[in-house]
Amino acid sequence: MAIKMKHKKRGSAGSLLLMLIALLAVVAAIIFWPVEAEAKGMSPASSQDDIEQTTLVKVGDTAPDFTVEMLNGKQLKLSTLTKQGKVVMVMFWATWCPPCREELSHLQRDVLDEFAGRNLVVLPISRGEKPEVVRSFIEKTGYTFPIGLDPERAIYDKYASNYVPRTFIVDTTGKVCYLAVGYDKKVAKEVEDILNSTLKPREKRK
Repeated sequence: MAIKMKHKKRGSAGSLLLMLIALLAVVAAIIFWPVEAEAKGMSPASSQDDIEQTTLVKVGDTAPDFTVEMLNGKQLKLSTLTKQGKVVMVMFWATWCPPCREELSHLQRDVLDEFAGRNLVVLPISRGEKPEVVRSFIEKTGYTFPIGLDPERAIYDKYASNYVPRTFIVDTTGKVCYLAVGYDKKVAKEVEDILNSTLKPREKRK
């Protein structure tokens, strides 16, 4: 009996080990399985054509006009801003998107503070999420800059059909002078360069 019990325990231990291995394999598959490029921020080379096809507005095009409601209740119209001589940086993002969160984390220091006093308006617009979701995210992160809302994707769908983050810089003539999909150091440097070349010199304090 003792021998049989010992054998049975080994069998149970073996079964548990196999189950553990199988579970680990499933977890690994979930973690490493390719996900949509917009959630990773860096698209595979095979997705480059798809990104181009889903980009509805190109550099040199007139930016589709829109009015966006901000999280604070105010409304801003793109064409009004450009007629006022403003360069507008439109950034489409989502709370669940890691590269979007990365870009937002650099937005205050690298863009808003860096180009303060110049004719720039930055519009980070949340794509396809309810206002309460966006508000909760902003409160948790502590961001104080204005946030636009696009819960029905009415604005986003004028510019693209897939992938975030997307950044469009619109000059004072209403033309798109720069666009990017995803966010990394290269994009950050390109944004800095295009803003430096497009914006008026910093206003001097009197």
